[in-house]
Amino acid sequence: MGTDAYGINKGTIDGIVSEISQVVSCGVQLAVVIGGGNIFRGVALGAAGMDRATADYMGMIATVMNALALQDAMRQQGLEARVQSALRIDQVVEPYIRPKAIRYLEEGKVVVFAAGTGNPFFTTDTAAALRGAEIGAEVVLKATKVDGIYSADPARDPSATRYASLSFNEAIAKDLKIMDATAFALCRDQRLPIRVLSIFKPGSLLAAVRGEPEGTLVHV
Repeated sequence: MGTDAYGINKGTIDGIVSEISQVVSCGVQLAVVIGGGNIFRGVALGAAGMDRATADYMGMIATVMNALALQDAMRQQGLEARVQSALRIDQVVEPYIRPKAIRYLEEGKVVVFAAGTGNPFFTTDTAAALRGAEIGAEVVLKATKVDGIYSADPARDPSATRYASLSFNEAIAKDLKIMDATAFALCRDQRLPIRVLSIFKPGSLLAAVRGEPEGTLVHV
């Protein structure tokens, strides 16, 4: 949503696509799991007191809207993308089919996974961990507003220090909230490393896939 109160900010989404383009141009297979908070925030007040499952389904539909916007922005920048949704909306996007997703990646297309896991009570973090494990990803790149994992909230504690790397066990012992517990446990059990980086830092995605010490790496 960029600097807007909610919705889709064209400048922000074009910036994200530019970062994705750098990675794809290197021949790296890239899949994207996208959230819906930028849209759901616009209806959040009206959703107060709503049944949790209903609110979660609304959030999943918001991710489909974001996925379509991202796909179109990639098309405008010359990238081929396919959206696969965990919720069936066949007139708009195709359903998630694992072998098809893998084939798209092998063809050099960017796959955007929408609608989370398709189930309420699970976050897009869990969707990222699940899809990453299913497609045999080498790493989950958690692109956020901060440039890694800190010992404390850097916005509140100026003495907070950034970790270059952590083991899953160290992150648990330090009670660092990297992902929700389900997603974190799935990555740990599947020995799927997580690299936390800032999506707003130009070149951060490219640096991460090149193996540079970008952000914070969480490993077994």
